[in-house]
Amino acid sequence: MNAFSHPSAEPTSEEAGGMSGRRSGGGLADQFDLRRLFNIFRRRVRLFGAVAALVFLAAIFITFTATPMYTATANVMLDTRQEQVVNVEAVLSGLPADSSVVDTEVEILKSRRLAERVVNALQLSQDPEFNSELAPPSLLSNVKDSVLGVVSSAKPRDIPDDPIAQQKAQERIVDAVLSRLSVRRAGLTYVINVSFESESPTKAATIANKFAELYLLEQLEAKFDATQQANTWLNTRLDGLRQQVLTDEAAVQNYRIANNLLSAAGTNLTETEISNYNQSLSEARAQVAEDQARLSTARSQLARGSSGDDLGEALSSPVIQQLRQQRATVSAKVADLQGRYGERHPEMLTANRQLTDIDAQIQAEIQRIISNLEAKVQVSRQRAAAIGGSLSNARGTLVGNNQAQVRLNELERTAEASRTLYESYLNRYKETSSQQGIEQSDARVVSSATIPTGQSSPKVPLNLALGLVLAMGCGLGAVVLAEMLDSGLATAEDVEHRLEVSYLGAVPLLASVAEGKMGSPIDYVIDKPLSSFAEAFRNLRASVIYSRLGEAVKVVAITSSLPGEGKTTTSVCLARSAAQQGLRVILVDCDLRRRSVNRLFGAEPARGLIEVLAGEATLEEVLTTDQVTGARLLPLAKSSMTPKDVFGSAAMDRLLEELRRTYDLVILDTAPVLPVADTRVLAPKADVVVFLAHWRKTPQHAIEAAFRLLSGTGAHLAGVALTQVDMKQQAKYGYGDPGYYYAEYKKYYVS
Repeated sequence: MNAFSHPSAEPTSEEAGGMSGRRSGGGLADQFDLRRLFNIFRRRVRLFGAVAALVFLAAIFITFTATPMYTATANVMLDTRQEQVVNVEAVLSGLPADSSVVDTEVEILKSRRLAERVVNALQLSQDPEFNSELAPPSLLSNVKDSVLGVVSSAKPRDIPDDPIAQQKAQERIVDAVLSRLSVRRAGLTYVINVSFESESPTKAATIANKFAELYLLEQLEAKFDATQQANTWLNTRLDGLRQQVLTDEAAVQNYRIANNLLSAAGTNLTETEISNYNQSLSEARAQVAEDQARLSTARSQLARGSSGDDLGEALSSPVIQQLRQQRATVSAKVADLQGRYGERHPEMLTANRQLTDIDAQIQAEIQRIISNLEAKVQVSRQRAAAIGGSLSNARGTLVGNNQAQVRLNELERTAEASRTLYESYLNRYKETSSQQGIEQSDARVVSSATIPTGQSSPKVPLNLALGLVLAMGCGLGAVVLAEMLDSGLATAEDVEHRLEVSYLGAVPLLASVAEGKMGSPIDYVIDKPLSSFAEAFRNLRASVIYSRLGEAVKVVAITSSLPGEGKTTTSVCLARSAAQQGLRVILVDCDLRRRSVNRLFGAEPARGLIEVLAGEATLEEVLTTDQVTGARLLPLAKSSMTPKDVFGSAAMDRLLEELRRTYDLVILDTAPVLPVADTRVLAPKADVVVFLAHWRKTPQHAIEAAFRLLSGTGAHLAGVALTQVDMKQQAKYGYGDPGYYYAEYKKYYVS
């Protein structure tokens, strides 16, 4: 809280003495103190015991009234070793040996889809254990119906006909099944434990095994569906690819025909034709050269005077050979006749004519051979020329074909790509078709769930142990919550740490310190001057006097945030205690609405403070004297209530100056700060303000609100004093507080 006055940064001597009354929050007070915690527990031990007992009894009741449950477990192992029946890649490959894969399969086992299949397979919707609509009314429902006056029927409720309601009912059944299911991985292995809890041991084993069975079946179905979908898709795709191949190949052939790109044995016909033409042309040219050479040789021999007998063609001519044979025969005859008959013999002449005729025939044959050679040369030349022309035409055709070949190559590549793709899809289709019926699950059941022989819950020893721990925790939580909700102030530490103001002392609750007959507090101060109750007011006066070091404190305003905090009783007891010590004391009743001082003294004066301030009476005329202690009282008359600001007037200032000169201690019993504004006007006129707070009752927020209202008025806050402190209970609250040791020093006082 901020101080009510002196807002400057540097503290003055007044601030050091008690203006703001701040205390640092550090030191031993903020340290962890087991004894303080023990005292908190001790004063809340009844709350702790009540809450702990209630929670523990609830745990016992729940444990012994709970329905026995049985748990069965089936073990499923992800099998990383797969049988390879055919060396064909599967459509849906097996699960890899990966830790994350095992965790994924655990989640699949806990999926709603699998749970729904189990519910449908075992018809669990007809089981009252999972379908609450079929279960008889519970004890709580019967109690509720009896309170409401409704007669419950043991007949199960009807199944709703609405599809949405049926779906909701089905979802509730699945939720109930999933709530009983426990799927967890066994360490870092590939084994998964599938556990199910049920009221029936047989039912628990059946459902656990069904979860494992349908899980394996779902894996097989997934592979079968994947293979079937792949086959269907591949078959559809093959139809399109087959048509595409036919179209592309037809385009190639049509283009070949259109552009005369015919081929045989994989070779273009034009290229074959050119090759043949080249070969024929070479042969023709060789033949021309050969024929020309023969003709030239023959002519050359004839030019040199040869008769032609030595010509190569003549030598090989059968006609010439025959004629030469004839000539040889005739020549032999001529020689014989010449030697026998002479030159003029008729036979000789006949023989010579035969010889001449034969020679003429030989020359004629030689001339024919020469003519034949010339004709042959001419034919060979024409043949070579013809072949050359055909070759030129074929080459022109080839140029056009080569230009058309570019597009043909593109069409052939497209057709080849379509054919390759079609063949790959066709091979894959054959492979996937061969896989149908040989799919394998990626897991196998290591051990099926057996019927449990003992219940899994409730576990009585464990439940009782946990119930005890929970009971103690709830008890401690209740203690902590009660402390957090306790906004009242109980100790000096609370005042200094939470409000950051000085602690002036504690005014005990008379019933907690008095022994024997008590009477009223204001009389007990007089009757028992050496009691702890009277000593509390002497301590309070000492704290107030020394709240401003180096300055005299005479005028003390006593106030509080709310009514009923013992403000007037404290003011009267403080005045009487100071008067007993020989001080000149005056108590001024400044609470215009309550006038509690008059009530305590049992007097009702006709004139009082308001009349003095109004000038209608003198101070001596209205003052009364406490006959027991001699303390003077300035009361309020019954008709003192006025809307005027009497405390802010100059008359009030003059009155206080007069009282300050006349008396050693002036006590102003003011009104509470929150409901009445009078105290905010009167507080700055006092030397110090003593703020009272009801022990453990006045909320801290109320005190802080009162401080905010007084801030800026210039009033000096001496500190806060706690009133109506139960000293017997204070020992449980105030470890380190003087009241904590009351049991040790109470014998020091005289009752």
